[in-house]
Amino acid sequence: MSASKTLRKIDLHMHTTVSDGSDTPADILGRVKEAGITCFSVTDHDAIKGCRMIRRLLKADDPAFLTGVEFSTRDERGSYHILGYHYDPEAQSIRKLVEFGHKLRMKKVNARLDFIRNEFGFEFPEEEIAALLAMDNPGKPHIGNLMVKYGYTDTKEKAIKEYINKLRIPNAFVRPEDAIAGILGSGGIPVLAHGFFGSGDQLILGEKMDLRLRHLMDFGLQGVEAFYSGFTAKLTTEMLELAAKYDLYVTAGSDYHGSNKLVVLGDTGMDENTPIPAGMERFFEAVQIPM
Repeated sequence: MSASKTLRKIDLHMHTTVSDGSDTPADILGRVKEAGITCFSVTDHDAIKGCRMIRRLLKADDPAFLTGVEFSTRDERGSYHILGYHYDPEAQSIRKLVEFGHKLRMKKVNARLDFIRNEFGFEFPEEEIAALLAMDNPGKPHIGNLMVKYGYTDTKEKAIKEYINKLRIPNAFVRPEDAIAGILGSGGIPVLAHGFFGSGDQLILGEKMDLRLRHLMDFGLQGVEAFYSGFTAKLTTEMLELAAKYDLYVTAGSDYHGSNKLVVLGDTGMDENTPIPAGMERFFEAVQIPM
C-alpha cells in the first residue's frame, strides 16, 4: 500500500431507478455532489441506460465519472456479481450483453409473477403489472414491494425470502465468462463485486475464495472490490491480500440503492486515513482519472 497518498471520497458501486435503486440518475448525481464524492460510478444491474443519462447531465466541474454496470452471473461452480467499468457504452459487445441480461430478467419476472399467483394466490391489478413490466429492469425487490402494498406480507425482505425465492429458475442467468468477455470487448475492466458473498447467506473464505478468484481470472477478470460496505476489516484485508497476490486492480463501492437498502452513499470502508493499495493506484491510472 502507498502510505504517502490517501484517496478521500470515491464510490464505484451504486444503483438507480434504471435497476433496483430508488434514486433517478439525476438524483444520484445530486446526492454524489452533496456527499462530497470526488469519483463515482453507477452500476445498474444488466443496464447501461443510467450511465448514458448521467454522461449527458455532467458538467465540467462535476465529480469524475466512470461508466459502470453489474451482471449477476452463475455457472456450475457458483454465483458471482461482475462489475464492468470504463467501457464504451456504444460498443456492440456490452450492448448485446445488456440486451441478453435484460431478456433473462424479464423472463424471470414473469415466471415469478406466475409462481406467486399459482402457489400463493397473490394477484395484482392489471395496471400494476403493466407498470412493473414497463420498468427498465424490474426484479425481486419490485415484486416484493407490490406484495407489501397489497397486504400479502409485511416487508419486502420477507416477501423475497419466504415467497419469491421459493422458485428456482434453471438456465436463466448470464455466465461469468460471457459477462467478462462482453466487458473486455467494449474496452472495459471486469471486477468481482463483494466477492466473499455467494448465493443467499453464503460466505466464501480462504482457499475456496482463492479458487473462486482464479476460476474467474481464467476468463479475464482484472480486479476485485476490496472495499465494500458489507465487509468487515478482516474481509477487506483478506481481499487486499488476494489482490496483491494476483496483481489485480482494487475498487471500492457502497452498493447504494437509495431507500431500497440500508446502505449509505459513500460507505465503502475507506476514509481519509486509509492507505491506497497499489491495485487501486493502477486502476485509476488505467481509467485515466487522477487520484
